[in-house]
Amino acid sequence: MAEVASQRRDIVLVVDDTPGNLSFLTETLDQAGVTVLVATDGVSALNLVDQITPDLILMDAIMPGIDGFETCRRLKQDKQLTHVPVIFMTGLSESWHVVKGLEVGGVDYVTKPIIVDELLARIRVHLTNARIAYGSRAALDATGRYLLSTDADGALLWCTPRASQLLAELSPGTGTQQQALPDSVMPRLIELRRGGDAPDSAFVEIDGRRLEFSYVGSTGPAEFLFRLADVSPGREERALQQAFVLTGREADVLIWISRGKSNREISEILGISPRTVNKHLEQVFAKLGVENRAAAAARAVRVLNQ
Repeated sequence: MAEVASQRRDIVLVVDDTPGNLSFLTETLDQAGVTVLVATDGVSALNLVDQITPDLILMDAIMPGIDGFETCRRLKQDKQLTHVPVIFMTGLSESWHVVKGLEVGGVDYVTKPIIVDELLARIRVHLTNARIAYGSRAALDATGRYLLSTDADGALLWCTPRASQLLAELSPGTGTQQQALPDSVMPRLIELRRGGDAPDSAFVEIDGRRLEFSYVGSTGPAEFLFRLADVSPGREERALQQAFVLTGREADVLIWISRGKSNREISEILGISPRTVNKHLEQVFAKLGVENRAAAAARAVRVLNQ
């Protein structure tokens, strides 16, 4: 699993109530260069992942108390764990376990008695896929764009920090874990992704804000990506004020600069003198760290097009 000894060892959580299975799996994974965490029931597994996030989870389907299916369902409700693949372990004659495991968020299964080479191959594949998916999500986070993903029912799965901030503004007092899309939005998103005669974008009014949702595409079997934009009146001014710490009037001037207007045209539009426009523009240049109109306009356009 680790090509170089200095690399971080993959962490696999094994959840099984049978001591013999735990001993066998722990020894097998340790010999493969994996750090193994052990839980003997669903409650212990849930408590453990609150402290350490594993790279992959091997989950016994049937356990006393909270079974593997319910444990997986609860794990997948945590947005910080949605990227962690869960592989179910089930008996040869229990094919219904496979369906149930996939329904609650599992990615694969292995049958008992476990064949070591098959188990390690499946683990390698899902660890690689999870890293790619998580890396793509991290890259989207870094772009600073307003993006979010939902499940097939339109429920929020994940969003970039910028989208999370906007949703928090619409629902003050709720943390990231509690964030959810308003009920009025979810059916609109389902309609968008159906394509065909459906519109390219959906506009929703929430607490005086006008939001635009655009369907980007599918990022998985049951995960759909959308672009979110605040198209409320005054939205551009607010975006520039936030990005560059501008006053309201400085943001007004910068918007019209980005649209190619001269100082005289801006003075007529805003009802102020050309000299006042120039003074505002001097402050804008200083705050943006630029020396001319073209550079200021380019920076403004980048922010407004996010």
